[in-house]
Formats: sequence, structure tokens, C-alpha cells
Amino acid sequence: MANESYADFAKKLQTEIESEQGIKFGVIEKGFFASLSIKTENGEVSYLGLEQSEKLYAHLRQYGYIDNKDKVTEFLKQDLRNNCINIPAEFENIRPQIIAMVRKVAGKLNIKNKDNRRKVSINKQVYLDPEFKELWDKIKNKTIYSVNFDTAKLVEEASEEIMKSLRVKDTQFVYSKAGLDINRGEISTKNERTSIEFNDGEKLALPDIVSFLQSETSLKRKTIVEILVRSKRIDDFKRNPQQFIEDVLKIIKLKMKAMIVDGVKYHKISSYYAQELLGSEELNSYLDKMLESKKSVYDYVVYDSTVESRFAEEMEKNDKVKLYVKLPDWFKINTPLGTYNPDWAVLVEDEYKQKKLFFVLETKGVLFEEQLALEQRLKIHCGKRHFEALESGVDYEMTNSFDDFRSMFSY
Repeated sequence: MANESYADFAKKLQTEIESEQGIKFGVIEKGFFASLSIKTENGEVSYLGLEQSEKLYAHLRQYGYIDNKDKVTEFLKQDLRNNCINIPAEFENIRPQIIAMVRKVAGKLNIKNKDNRRKVSINKQVYLDPEFKELWDKIKNKTIYSVNFDTAKLVEEASEEIMKSLRVKDTQFVYSKAGLDINRGEISTKNERTSIEFNDGEKLALPDIVSFLQSETSLKRKTIVEILVRSKRIDDFKRNPQQFIEDVLKIIKLKMKAMIVDGVKYHKISSYYAQELLGSEELNSYLDKMLESKKSVYDYVVYDSTVESRFAEEMEKNDKVKLYVKLPDWFKINTPLGTYNPDWAVLVEDEYKQKKLFFVLETKGVLFEEQLALEQRLKIHCGKRHFEALESGVDYEMTNSFDDFRSMFSY
């Protein structure tokens, strides 16, 4: 008997699979296919690589299989179900491998009731309000970033971490043999035998570890070789190639992400997101993902989670929240880890209209930033640096509830 709801079970299982297998359900990024293994005519294993992966990604994006947030579309799910996915001719020889990878992240076909679909329109009372223009002017500018990336420091820290932390077990081959006993009542096994054979380091064909790590990290071959040599753990690669590659990759990526964000600096530029863009595209959603609004720049707020839904409801009820906008998908901040789209821009005003506070908010269902995945934390860190560089008087904050947010402007 299940002790939790199906939705909770499915969500938990998906999170576990994403963590263990390094995939993101519903997302295909530029380097998604880089690690796809290909067996050559002479039996050696190579990898598709970053350049070819980006080419395949561009085709899927252009064909409408991936949207502008790298999420798979219903069009892709439909073609997967009908076994008619469109793949460039140059990749036909690895079609089965590509489809297998795509199926892992695509999920099932999401069928919704068309009668519940609604058009989202501009709320002109808010859109034309001078105070909304004031809010938008404070957040609209774009930035560029520069990264002070110390390759020598990366080599030192990654090689030390590999040397200190790597725990590689010998490869084991487990062989099981059993007979079947079939009678009218049941089928059972008999004479079960299991044997374990340990790899001695000579029987396995070793993959090209440098090419693989290069395709996954975009580092130079020289840098990767230096990390491996200085770690003094290369003998462990022969004992268990798969585990060695996976663990080394995790360590290098972890060090890279932390170093990149620590060294990032943002600079305001003259380019900006024009307010007119808010009404330039037709928005549609379903009733179970939208909330009617009087204070938003749109007549409905389209939300992605229960946290966002509750947050919008509380903003509608709170007298000090004058107006707000759920920032559209195209409102993006460039970071070394990909683009980042904050959740809300909010104008708070006291009842005497003597003080205005301007916020950009990221709403997450956790109390502390440390509870988020590393990449989420680092993107939020970049978002904070971006708005600091604008020097427009906007406070950028992460919050887990409206009560938490309210504590930021209670006076």
C-alpha cells in the first residue's frame, strides 16, 4: 500500500534519477549529446563531442522540438510517440542512440483540455501606470560579464581533490546461472550459481578519457592532461574506467562552477528590454496554471509552481504591494552557466505613499539557499551581481514565502 501520493512519489523518483544519472527531465541543452558513445569500425569507442552535439541541438531547436528555455515541446513528444522524429541525415547512423537519449528526458505526452485554455492580455491600468514604468526602467538594462578564470588554480584544486577524495573500486563482473523448474503451479529457479570475477586492469578496452572530459567541460586537452597527471591517480582509471571518468568529471565541474562564479563581474550596457515587449507576443495558458490579477501587468499571472501561485495570491491581497510582474521567459540574464530568468519584479509602497521599495525576487520552496542545487545557487549569485551592477536601487532577494518577503519591507 502506498504511503504517499502518486504525485509526490513521481516527483521524488524523478529527482533521484536526475541526481544519479545526471539528466534533467524535460530539458535538452547544447552539450546534451556530447557524451553519446559511438563504436567505430575498428571496435573503438569515441564520443559525439560538443561541436556535433551543438549542431544536433540547433536542428532540434529550429524544428520546434525545443523551446527558447531548452525545454522539450509537445511536438517532440508527439513525434516520439509516432516514431517519426526528424533527425539530420548526417546523424542517421546513430538515430537509435539519439532517440534513446531524448526519450529519457522527454517524459510522457501532456494532454490538456483545450476548453480550459485562456489568452493572457495586458492589464492596461497597470501597464500605463507611471509607477510601473519607473519599476521597469530600474530593471530593464542588460549587462555583460567578464570572468577572471584562473586555470592554474583549477588544475591545482581539481588535481588535489581527485588525489584526496577519489574512491575507485575494482571492476566486478557478476555471472549468474540458474535452471528453470516449470510445473503446473509455478515457474521456479533451481541450481542457482553466482560467480564474481574482478578486473585485473588488462581485460578492459580503455576509452578516450581526455576527449570525453574535453567534450563535457570545454577545457583544453592540455589542462585536462595536467589535472590527471598531477592527481597521481591514473592507475585507478585502468581498474574501473567508468567510475573513474564519472567521478573525475564531477570533481572538475564542481571546481569549475565555483571558480567561474567567484570570478564573474557584471557591467551595465546601453542595451535593454523595452517595456513594449510585454505586449508584443500572444500569451496563452491553462486555467490550472493561472491566477486572475488586478495588480499585475497581465490580467492573469501564469505560474510554474504552488510556491509561485501562493506568492501571487498574497501579493494581490497585501495593501503595500502596489504592482508587480511575473518576469517573462525572454527576460534573461546571461551567466557563465547559461541564461537565468528571475521570477518577479515588485513595487512596494507604504500606506502614506512616502516611501517606495523596488524588488526583483526569486521564489524557491526552500528556507536556505544552501538547500538548492549548486547550479541554481550559482545562477542566483550571478543574478544578484547583475542587479548590483545596474545601480538602480533595486533589491534582489531570494525568498521562500510571502511572509518571508514581507519581513523585508515591514517598517
